[in-house]
Amino acid sequence: MAAEVMTIATPINFILGSLFIVLLYWHFRPKAPIDLPRGPPPTVFKTYTPKTLIEFNGEDNRPVYLAVRGRIFDVSPGRNFYGPGGPYENFAGRDASRGLAHQSFDEDMLTKDLDAPLDDLKDLDAEQLENLQSWEDRFSEKYLVVGKLVAVGDEASA
Repeated sequence: MAAEVMTIATPINFILGSLFIVLLYWHFRPKAPIDLPRGPPPTVFKTYTPKTLIEFNGEDNRPVYLAVRGRIFDVSPGRNFYGPGGPYENFAGRDASRGLAHQSFDEDMLTKDLDAPLDDLKDLDAEQLENLQSWEDRFSEKYLVVGKLVAVGDEASA
């Protein structure tokens, strides 16, 4: 009886080995780099005066900022409300504190003289201060603070 010699070089082993090598290549092959979406450009915290803040009213596709008790909020994500044509558009680029405290969106709630000292809000009653605090809390949760509001002439000390 002649001894049979077993060999691994059979056509089926060749096919299975080739398939294994192809699967290894597909698993470990170099992959194309992932392109992540770019975020918005960074915003630098700045000091604004009423005169420099007025530029950020959303016109000409600029950001929409408004101030509440000296803090400047970027409300650009709410452009439909605070930007041109929105119900609160008169607050864009302005100190909205008094209007928010009074729950009034009328123009007469805004300081007309941009060179005047900032509104100290000392004449507000408890209910108005509570209204203002509620608005400020809402803005703090939803929007970025991008700066602080100071009176004209106080920029250097800020």
